[in-house]
Amino acid sequence: MQVIETAGRPVYAWVDGVEFERQAREQVANVAALPFVHDHVAVMPDVHFGRGATVGSVVPTLGAIVPAAVGVDIGCGMIAQQLTLRAQDLPDDLRRVRNALERQIPVGQGAHREVPAEIDQVWETQLAEGYARVMARAPRVSVRTARQQLGTLGSGNHYVELCIDEHGHVWLTLHSGSRGAGNRIGMVYIETAQRELDGLGVTLADRDLAYLSEHTASFDGYVEAVGWAQEYARLNRELMLSRAIAALSHRNVGLPAFERGATVVNCHHNYVARERHFGADVFVTRKGAVRAGLGELGFIPGSMGARSFVVRGRGNPASFESCSHGAGRRLSRSEARRRLTLGDLRRETDGIECRKDAGVLDEAPSAYKDIDAVMAAQRDLVEIVHTLRQVVCVKG
Repeated sequence: MQVIETAGRPVYAWVDGVEFERQAREQVANVAALPFVHDHVAVMPDVHFGRGATVGSVVPTLGAIVPAAVGVDIGCGMIAQQLTLRAQDLPDDLRRVRNALERQIPVGQGAHREVPAEIDQVWETQLAEGYARVMARAPRVSVRTARQQLGTLGSGNHYVELCIDEHGHVWLTLHSGSRGAGNRIGMVYIETAQRELDGLGVTLADRDLAYLSEHTASFDGYVEAVGWAQEYARLNRELMLSRAIAALSHRNVGLPAFERGATVVNCHHNYVARERHFGADVFVTRKGAVRAGLGELGFIPGSMGARSFVVRGRGNPASFESCSHGAGRRLSRSEARRRLTLGDLRRETDGIECRKDAGVLDEAPSAYKDIDAVMAAQRDLVEIVHTLRQVVCVKG
């Protein structure tokens, strides 16, 4: 761990052996200069430039929250479920498996045309009332498709994968968040924070670091809204996992009967939570970071062609009990599309049943950092429990 001094709070960075580009360093220093940051800012080895706050950063604050540090994919995270299937149970040709997953889970910008009954029940019993309260505080957060997008994947780096661990056990893993509803909440409250600080004449190094102050109506509204979005994201992953298992259980897929296994992980990596660190009750914003408390299970994915890891937290207090959320981007999406070819994508995903077209070129493995280097840089944050390699990948 490196200690980087700034004009504000120090930065503790787990970046040995990985790139920490100048633009991201400057962005972290801007965050560390905010007057309400508590003790220090922590940087994970998957760090890269983001909007307002750096992806791969952990920011503890007293009396304020920066909505852009949480981001607009509120509650985005991972779910991983071990199955009783073994590697030898999988067919040589996995196209039917991939097709079954794609039929069952809407991807990209898609939503359910008719909301399935089990999803509608979850909305009505666990989300509808809270959403009504969120909209009552801030009517602009209303999204027409909030109900229809529950149980859908989204686009970009969201995915469903079938993986095999070091013992030959098969896993289902899934990456997604709070969809359009969370995005709208994030955008509305980022704009609210900016408007309120403009009215007070407050100038910041980066306008996207605009914050909401505790004991104000907008702060209270945001805390309720972000909590709701994080719950939406958690339930969204659970619902898709259940539908994925149902898809794989269909007799046309050709797999033997199976059940859920012993291990399941469901963790956010874009969120804010109230926690106690360094003698104070603070709001901890993890933007591209996973909680890694002592003994807690987490999940750190690689890219489409790299390994992923089930991990157990070491509870390192210097990182605010956190670890990386993945490999972290090496190339921006636009740069990846300029520099990489479809030949690169096909070569890097050889042996994996997945899309290999221009629509996912910016998700090619070489657009991401070396996941092995990222894991090596955070040995004092987590221990590896399982190492997974994907054999099927469905991209959003």
